[in-house]
Amino acid sequence: MSNNLLKGKRGIIFGALNEMSIAWKVAERAHEEGAQFVLTNAPIAMRMGEINTLAEKTNSQVIPADATSIEDLTKLLTQSQEILGGKIDFILHSIGMSPNVRKKKEYTGLNYEWYKQTLDVSAISLHKTLQVAKDLDAINDWGSVVALTYIAAQRIFPDYNDMADAKSLLESITRSFGYHYGVSKKVRVNTISQSPTVTTAGSGVSGFDKFISYSENMSPLGNAGAVDCANYCISMFSDLTKFVTMQNLFHDGGFSATGVTTSVMDKF
Repeated sequence: MSNNLLKGKRGIIFGALNEMSIAWKVAERAHEEGAQFVLTNAPIAMRMGEINTLAEKTNSQVIPADATSIEDLTKLLTQSQEILGGKIDFILHSIGMSPNVRKKKEYTGLNYEWYKQTLDVSAISLHKTLQVAKDLDAINDWGSVVALTYIAAQRIFPDYNDMADAKSLLESITRSFGYHYGVSKKVRVNTISQSPTVTTAGSGVSGFDKFISYSENMSPLGNAGAVDCANYCISMFSDLTKFVTMQNLFHDGGFSATGVTTSVMDKF
């Protein structure tokens, strides 16, 4: 069902890998709501995924880009404006990767070169994207940038490992760059802290299935799904949220505000 919330808007969506990706769902919903956008992902991720299928479905073009590369981001933002016929109105940053998680390194025994990669890919890439966009004046006034995060930025979830540090940095960049971009161009920058969601990245975390069950029982409304997260992103890209910026917005069925539930207590 479309309400044309994004009719006439142009965007860039980072991170759609396959149908399990939240970014994939965002692209589908953005298309339904009338937006035009470019899809992008790292070249290695594109070889593993099905992004061309999504591009065909949403009548979009794909531009490969390493989000840690200033050169790639400059090309992406320049070419996107050429393809879409004007400045960008919204960007989704849905990027996260930890070699330490993949290699099952404990948090107290990290490989520090991999740690740097985690921070660069999962957080600093947002700063680079925003800085390049600002330098190129690539985003329209009152544009919207949304990055996906997780509550492990504030609370300890041991198996989330160094990704928790990356999400903390991501949220800090959102506040800091959101201030400067807001003052200069009225561009708003926010993070959405989503429920644990079955995605290719999320399922790589140890004990993920058990944690999803725990979160479901700890959330008064239950876990928020990927499509519902996409709907929230669409609202943040729309003009209905023009004065929301520098916020970390929890989209987790109430998990973040709940100390304990009777269903969890009953298990003890």
